[in-house]
Amino acid sequence: VQLQAYGGGLVQAGGSLRLSCGASGIIFSIYGMGWYRQAPGNRREFVAGITSGGSTNYGDSVKGRFTISRDNAKKMVYLQMNKLEPEDTAVYYCNSYGGVWLSWGQGTQVTVSS
Repeated sequence: VQLQAYGGGLVQAGGSLRLSCGASGIIFSIYGMGWYRQAPGNRREFVAGITSGGSTNYGDSVKGRFTISRDNAKKMVYLQMNKLEPEDTAVYYCNSYGGVWLSWGQGTQVTVSS
């Protein structure tokens, strides 16, 4: 199993980024998939999840700003992040949502400057 997240970068507050995560080694379509993040000194936290059927769920701090989506044919999950805030600065990871954890990939760094 391999999960590869990418698309992070440095952005000013109020800006947008789109993260992507590719999966291999799994039957992607049957997995709920999620995005998680970890800021320095903090625990990893849930950001957004999407079930195999397409239902979505979001952490309170990102509701209305972030949108998760998936493309089963490409084995990809995406996170559109709008109205970014400095508090969104973290390493972002993708993994399963609502099921057994998969192997964690390296994540992608998102830095939001004020």
